[in-house]
Amino acid sequence: MCTRFFSNRSGPVPVRVPAACGRSRITEPKIIIIIIILLLILIPEERPSEYMPDTTRLIRSGKMGLRVFTSGLRVSTAGQYSMAPHLERARKLFWILMKSLLRFTFMFVNNCVAIPSYCLYLIVLQPLRLLDAPTFWYIEGVMFRWLLAMVASWGWCAGYTVTEWGDDVRPMTEDEAMVIVNHQSTGDVCTLMMCLQDKGTVVRKMLWLMDHVFKYTNFGVVSLIHGDFFIRQGKAHREKQLVYLKDHLDNYYNNRDRKWIVLFPEGGFLRKRRETSQSFAKKNDLPYLTHVTLPRLGATQIILKTLGPQQENGILGTEGSPPGQSNKAKGLQWVIDVTIAYPNARPMDIQTWIFGYRDPTVTHVHYRTYPIKDVPVESEALADWLYQRFVEKEKLLAHFYKTGAFPPLEGQKEVVSRNMTLDNVWLLFVQTFAFASGYMWYSILHYIYCWFF
Repeated sequence: MCTRFFSNRSGPVPVRVPAACGRSRITEPKIIIIIIILLLILIPEERPSEYMPDTTRLIRSGKMGLRVFTSGLRVSTAGQYSMAPHLERARKLFWILMKSLLRFTFMFVNNCVAIPSYCLYLIVLQPLRLLDAPTFWYIEGVMFRWLLAMVASWGWCAGYTVTEWGDDVRPMTEDEAMVIVNHQSTGDVCTLMMCLQDKGTVVRKMLWLMDHVFKYTNFGVVSLIHGDFFIRQGKAHREKQLVYLKDHLDNYYNNRDRKWIVLFPEGGFLRKRRETSQSFAKKNDLPYLTHVTLPRLGATQIILKTLGPQQENGILGTEGSPPGQSNKAKGLQWVIDVTIAYPNARPMDIQTWIFGYRDPTVTHVHYRTYPIKDVPVESEALADWLYQRFVEKEKLLAHFYKTGAFPPLEGQKEVVSRNMTLDNVWLLFVQTFAFASGYMWYSILHYIYCWFF
């Protein structure tokens, strides 16, 4: 109810009337306009292809209803201009924004329950680390793999898949190997997390070399616990970082039963290093590369010297083991050369992986394997060998961007590709376990807090 004052001969008289009576009629046209806009945006319908400027035809044909009139409405300036494509784009943009918001919310919650749960599990298991370290790191590796599977599921559910080419690396997953990868964007790490999920147990036994910036991301604490190494770039830090890397490998690699060590020898993203690399190549008469950059030698040489088997004449050798020992020498046995290619040379960054605003995309990954005995260790010979690998990457990528496929390997007449797949049931189990763990730890911590406070 509201109070109104009406005048009569004796003066103003207060009268209580319903509140609705005080509503201004000015709002009614606004409501009608809002309804029309919603109808235009949300109702899918066929719109005529021809402009109909004569409204009398609409009246005579009996099609002056709201939906037909709004669908036939066109605005003409110099030529004929249709609103239908713009409305279609508006609806598509609205859907992309809503989907991105939902994906971001889910992934934010996903990180909030999974990463703290991972840390709390390992805190509780610290007594096991003192009593039985191999079992502790086995459990840690399993949970680490599940975390990587969660990251892979973000791209998988958005239609971002991987097609593999070249050598089959699955038989080498129980051997020790150094994996060298070209680096185009932040999405390279997510792509590796996905395509290595079906490679047996190696995904939980990997050691990553990443830029120190990743230490300060949401996944940084997980990588620190797992034993990954964060390297600083630049001349001012180069010598110290190599010493730190050698100490890190001595303390973490063998003690935690690591098998593969992954590094990006280019030392940065392609778009950031290409101009510097090409300038350096011109000055030193080195290969001029466009799709990759010249690799840096330091970290690769430290890894080979620290983790490689006994050297013979400057070559890492695995032959000549004494009788009674395993045929597999302790130390690195393979170098796996991984080349990542994106359609139309458009790298996928972490933002795309999270928000999923790009259409379903197939990322192509090419493998080439080299026995460790074929890899030199001396600086000059190793530099030539490593440059040659990236020249091969340049040719592979140039062929891919031109034809849409990688060329066949030497000795092969036809190129063979393999579609990498993930088990949706297993991904659902991993996500369910993560949310259940998050709820469990929240309940436990809430109970402890209420008990003490």
